[in-house]
Amino acid sequence: MLLGSGELGKEVIISLQRLGVEVIAVDRYPNAPGHQVAHRSHVIDMTDGAALAALIELERPHLVVPEIEAIATATLAELEAAGKITCVPTARATQLTMNREGIRCLAVETLGLATSPFRFASSLAELEAACAHIGFPCVVKPVMSSSGKGQSKLDSAADVAPSWAYAAAGSRVDAGRVIVEGFIDFDYEITLLTVRALGADGQVHTQFCEPIGHVQVQGDYVESWQPCAMHPLALERARDIAEKVTANLGGLGLFGVELFVKDDMVWFSEVSPRPHDTGMVTMATQVQNEFELHAKAILGLPVNVALRAPGASAVIYGQHDAKGIAFEGVADALSVPGTDIRLFGKPESFARRRMGVALATADDVDTARVIAKAAAAKVKPVLG
Repeated sequence: MLLGSGELGKEVIISLQRLGVEVIAVDRYPNAPGHQVAHRSHVIDMTDGAALAALIELERPHLVVPEIEAIATATLAELEAAGKITCVPTARATQLTMNREGIRCLAVETLGLATSPFRFASSLAELEAACAHIGFPCVVKPVMSSSGKGQSKLDSAADVAPSWAYAAAGSRVDAGRVIVEGFIDFDYEITLLTVRALGADGQVHTQFCEPIGHVQVQGDYVESWQPCAMHPLALERARDIAEKVTANLGGLGLFGVELFVKDDMVWFSEVSPRPHDTGMVTMATQVQNEFELHAKAILGLPVNVALRAPGASAVIYGQHDAKGIAFEGVADALSVPGTDIRLFGKPESFARRRMGVALATADDVDTARVIAKAAAAKVKPVLG
């Protein structure tokens, strides 16, 4: 049972079905991308613990695979503790990573990892104090949100009150708690896809995909590329951080570990216990993409993290607030050598909603980035 059935969940479902696995897709709205390819689908509020428990009791899945943040994770923990479900990678990992407070405290207090300076706040007064302590500029995020929702950059004290209201509106679950992060001087940020899978000896082994560089705007990814060039020592440190975090979280599957890098210094940012949006580039670049790696790993099968070719991805936005939009220019985009297009099939579009992605491979990532962005620009959402 997949809890969350957007574009990432859809690809996980396809990968699982290719291995003969029956998949039940769950989301908060009907006809989500994953609903369109699953054996069965359900629409519920996954933050409603009672509704979630009732659905799990109805379907009794062998594996419960969380794919988004907006889930009643305490319910998953209770069901796992009672032996009623197997949660991927574990219910504890899901609880910690779905909440920025849990994972940040684990990284700093338990694992001793370097991060940006941070404070938490549960009221506007606490937020004002936290921002004064961290200093400006800073970033405010809901403790539970995704894809930049509720996230804002603050340049002065005048921005604090609006950021509190914006964070509450964008929060997935807890609308009354935020994290304030200070800026660090980094050169670039990466996603290090980290896979915990069973080896031939029956033991869990950690493997790493080539690092993925990405650009974010308002906390949401707009393009990514693989491999991202890194100083060898920085790559070694990135892998060490990723292994420490994922080993502590445990279980099997793919994790998207986000890191800041400057020269050979590396700071931990966040981790997702599932495929990552920036990792969509692997549909073009890797022998097994991130969705196939996740599916194989959670089933206890061997994985192959090898790179096939340098490549890049670029997001295609909805550009309209409407239902049932169509797309023009797809043929033009696909006429660009080395490109491919994925349109997600979301039933409703918003101006800044990710509706598709352009993929490109080339001899080097710089060329691939140019090609991917050019292909994405050719696809024009239109009102039906």
